Amino acid sequence: MSEKTLFIYDGECPFCNYFAQLVELKSNIHEFEIVDGRMNLPLLSQLYNQGYDLNKGAILINNEQIMHGAVAINWICSQIKEPSDSILEVLRIIFTSNKRANFLFPFLLWGRRLSLTVKGKVWQPVNDNLKFY
Repeated sequence: MSEKTLFIYDGECPFCNYFAQLVELKSNIHEFEIVDGRMNLPLLSQLYNQGYDLNKGAILINNEQIMHGAVAINWICSQIKEPSDSILEVLRIIFTSNKRANFLFPFLLWGRRLSLTVKGKVWQPVNDNLKFY
């Protein structure tokens, strides 16, 4: 990858946060930057207006191509060649399959929503009357 890849995730979600940190620190993907979407509302709003809702999955921007949800996670896992963490290796094995990623991703979203509810954080979609988070 010659250009920086940007991974936008929900920093309040413990699962998202852990995955983002693992990928940034132990995946050996070069030029990879993680961004907590809650800390970058202008970018998040711009992406939402293009049809990418963080509540429906993490967002990945690579060479001006935007990937969302299961596709983003699948792409990341397919780029991991020699992770230095056993959990990341398991995730890589599971999510490099498009079929498995698409099947399991709704369960990940459910876990995210449950964890945010327990923490008392908003996870509803953005609308005209409610700013994101």
